[in-house]
Parts: sequence; C-alpha cells; structure tokens
Amino acid sequence: MGRGERYPIVITALVAGAYYMEMLDATVIATALPQMARSFGTNAVNLSSGMSAYVLALAVFIPISGWTADRLGARTVFSTAIAVFTASSVLCGFSNNVWQFTAARLVQGLGGAMMVPVGRLVVLNNTEKKDLMRAIACLTWPALLAPVLGPPLGGFITTYANWRWIFFINVPVGIAAYVLAWIFVPNDQPEGKPSLDVTGFLLSGAGCTTLMYGLEMLAKENSSWLLAALLIVIGLGICAAAVRHAQRHPKPLLNIAALKLPTFAVAIVGGSAFRIAINAVPFVTPLMFQIGFGMSAFQSGLLLLALFAGNVAMKPFTTPLLRRFGFRTLLNYNGVLVVAGIVACVWLTPNTPRIIIMATLFFGGLTRSMQYTNFNTIGFADVPKAGLSGANTFFATVQQMSVAMGIALGAVALKTSMLIHGNKSGRLTMADFPLAFIFVSVIAMTALLDSLRLHPEAGAVVSGRSAPLGKTAESSP
Repeated sequence: MGRGERYPIVITALVAGAYYMEMLDATVIATALPQMARSFGTNAVNLSSGMSAYVLALAVFIPISGWTADRLGARTVFSTAIAVFTASSVLCGFSNNVWQFTAARLVQGLGGAMMVPVGRLVVLNNTEKKDLMRAIACLTWPALLAPVLGPPLGGFITTYANWRWIFFINVPVGIAAYVLAWIFVPNDQPEGKPSLDVTGFLLSGAGCTTLMYGLEMLAKENSSWLLAALLIVIGLGICAAAVRHAQRHPKPLLNIAALKLPTFAVAIVGGSAFRIAINAVPFVTPLMFQIGFGMSAFQSGLLLLALFAGNVAMKPFTTPLLRRFGFRTLLNYNGVLVVAGIVACVWLTPNTPRIIIMATLFFGGLTRSMQYTNFNTIGFADVPKAGLSGANTFFATVQQMSVAMGIALGAVALKTSMLIHGNKSGRLTMADFPLAFIFVSVIAMTALLDSLRLHPEAGAVVSGRSAPLGKTAESSP
C-alpha cells in the first residue's frame, strides 16, 4: 500500500495548507503597498510590477507543471516548489527596491506555479471517488478564507510591525510543509516519459511576458506610451502564433480544442474580462482608502474584509440559485449587479459613513462571488472527460494571465485618470479614483456581452436543471 493510499486525508490537508499559503501571500500584500512604496522611494502604482510579476510567472509556468511532475515525480516537484516559494519569500522580505522585489516575486511565482497544480494532481491521484467531493471542497476553502484574512492581516502587520514580516511569516509554514511532503506524498510517475512541446512553451511564455511588460509600461511614470503599445501588439501577435501552433501540433502544451464549445469559450473570453475587472478593484480600493481617505493600512484592511466576506457569504446560495435560474440567466443579471457594485465605489468619499462603505463592499463581494463561481463551473460543463486535462491547463493559464492583467489594468486606470485631470505631480489624489472605477466597470460590462450568446439551457446538467431533448449546452441560441 502506497503513501497516498494510507494517508489521503493528510495529503489533502497538506495541499490545502500549501494552497492557503500561496493564496494568502497573493492577497496580504495589497494593504502594504503604500508603506512598501515609501520604503523603496517610489510611487505605490509602480509596485504593480511586483504583483503582476508573481501572477505572470504562474501563467507562464503552470502549463509545464503537469509535464514536470510526470518527468520528475509528483513528490519531487511539489516539495521543491514549496522550497522555492519559501526561499523567495525571504528574498521578498529583504528587498530594498522595486527591481529586487519584482525579481523575487517572479521566482516566488515559479514556485507557486508548480506547487498548487501539482498538489491538486497529487490529491486527485490519491483520493477514492467516494471521497473526491470532500477533498475538492477542502482545496476550495483556502481560496475563500485567504482573501478574507489577507488584507486585515497585511494591514495589521504593516501598521504595528513592518511590511517585511508579511513575507517572513511564510518561512515556518513552508519548512513544515516541505518536511510533511517528503514524508506523506508519493512520488507518482507515469511509465512513459512525455515529451515537451518546446515551441509551444516558448511562444506562450514570450507572448505572455511581452504583453504584460507592455501593460506594465503603460502604468509606469515617464514611460513611452508608443513603445508600450508596440509591445502589447507584439505580445498579442506572439500569442496568436502560439494559438496557431497549438492547432497544428499533435500534442500541444496548451490544448485549445475545448474553445469550440460555447460554454468553455464564454468562460475564457467573458470570464477573462470579468476576472480582469475584479482583480483591478482590490488593487485600486486599498490605495483609495489609504491615499484618498488617509486611513492606516490596518483600517484599510478591515474595510476590505467586508468585500471578501461577501465572497464567502454567497457560497451557500450559489447552488440553489443555479438550479433555480440556470447559468445564462445568472451570468446576465448578476453581471449587471457586478458592474453596479463597481460603479457604486465612484461615490465613496472620506466623509461616507463606514457602514455605507462596508455595505457597498459586501454587496460587491456577493455579486462577484456568484459570477466567479458561474464562470469557473460552466467552463467544464460540456468538456468531454478525455479533454479535461488539456482544457484545465489552458483554463488555468488564461485565468492567471487575467489576474495579472487585472492588476495592470488598475494601475493603468489610475495613471489615465491622473493624465485626464492634469495631475503631473506623480502622486495620486482623491480625484483620481472615481474615473478609475468607471474605467474598470466598462471592462466588467464586456463580460455581459459575451454571456448573452449562451443557450438558455447551457450547462443544464451541471446546474441541476434538465435540458430539453435536442437542446444541449453546445447548441447556439
């Protein structure tokens, strides 16, 4: 009997802990940005490169995580990823400027790219079918709890200690996870050694990197907008070449065959627009609270707790609502509420009662949670079992890329607002934030246009609604 067969619960808890560490690290930094910027002697907007570098590394290296695990063994890759993530956390804590911080976050993203997907693969390979739902639920809760605890924890540490400790706290957790991984995780490897689609990896990596660097340039002070636009065009061109390569390669790194399914295509296109928007909001909002409202990092984090508490509060109602209304109806009507929640932030001011601010953020959290679940679930509603692996890898890559683009969008929206207002000081003011929220809400609105093309009974089997005979989710309206 292998390790995984004897300790499935321990393995699931271990992977959930690693996932929690990765998610917490991604959210705890938001409220520390102004203090970090002062420490580095730069503008808080410029630190978006450090946040984007992390999720960019995830998008670049997630596609080869499964291939690496097959070649070297799941335990080897998983434990090494934990070690890389922990060591790079220390480097983040010792960073003294933006470039050191960005480089450390890039390495940290590499560790996260291998840690979470391979960990999930380990759980799936070592959990019996009857226990699979409970295991997946265990892996899902860190994604809900970490955003709730991250902002106030980051604010507390930054206000009463030093921002560097938000990275140093990963060290004891990482060491414990590394030891437990070597004890309990089996080193699963398939019999055949898969070959790597090198061309696909180079094209996808180069395209994502060039595109993100162009977006980052748009947000930087004293950068050339013409050069930034050129890089964005080049990046999109390389990504298009990666897509053409995937269409022709017999075993591509990124399998895009599932895009032929309307439900998966909506989850990629409309879902990406939605994720870009909702990831821009947590970047802009803490800056508004601290720079515009004059709050401390801890006070800002406590207010953001309302936003993420709404995310968690919606979860018990997601399944009943899906069964009652179906994917298309919820995506469309709830999508309008998502846009309304973002636009509502335009009217928040330093004089707005705290209870109104918290209610606005809580409402936004409720609607975004529902939309996030809908897009993530419908994407795999019609994907055949044989295509799940390739579709999952492609979906995970696009998902992480949209997160990075969301952070960049937030920075670009603020810079654009500064230019429109004639703010040449390089320092954000309260007047710069309302227009930024409007810009983000327009991006969120584009997701609505995509979901309108879904069939009324799209994803009926997954949502629990019975689709009429002859009308499957793969049909067009």
